[in-house]
Amino acid sequence: MRTHGWSGRVPATDAEAVARILAATREVIDERGAATKLSDVARVLGVTRQTVYRYFPSTEALLAATAAEAVGTYLDGISARFAGIAEPDAAVIAGVCAVLETVTDDPYLGILMSPGHQTLPAIGGITSDGARVFARAMVERMDVDWAARGYGEPELGLVVEFILRTLQSFILDPGGSSSVAGRRELLDAWLGAAIRALPARTAVGR
Repeated sequence: MRTHGWSGRVPATDAEAVARILAATREVIDERGAATKLSDVARVLGVTRQTVYRYFPSTEALLAATAAEAVGTYLDGISARFAGIAEPDAAVIAGVCAVLETVTDDPYLGILMSPGHQTLPAIGGITSDGARVFARAMVERMDVDWAARGYGEPELGLVVEFILRTLQSFILDPGGSSSVAGRRELLDAWLGAAIRALPARTAVGR
């Protein structure tokens, strides 16, 4: 760990350094939004850019890590959108619509979708391990008795994959439907059909 800078308060461990970097990043995002740069974070911390690069190789990596920390709070905020929906397909569609309708307004997750940061590596990150944790957490918050509906672990894994691929598609190209109702109709025919077919897949064997 580097032993200078940090405004005179050098972190005791790498974990503390990362935590302070992420806290500083949130502070900068609150002030500058999509204009946030790694150099801004370094300035707040009183360190050089190279010090921050030791923990995060790029601005995108830093923003992605900050977004990952905000996932729990974000899901708390949108869970009411799919609360009380017991049908698997309807719950998943409601969850996906909730994300598409709100994620760009979230200060920490939305910044990755802003014009200045919507790069192919960032979009590809939608299907990363971290993103799968996010999608699985959303699925587990739904008021669906997945096991009783015929969804085992393999099927839930596919539900997560379907959610992420759908989000990726709409974020890359949000066109294709002229209204919220039109988007829900498309999602029902595309995503909903895939979700509904999974228990039958279990019944006939894999």
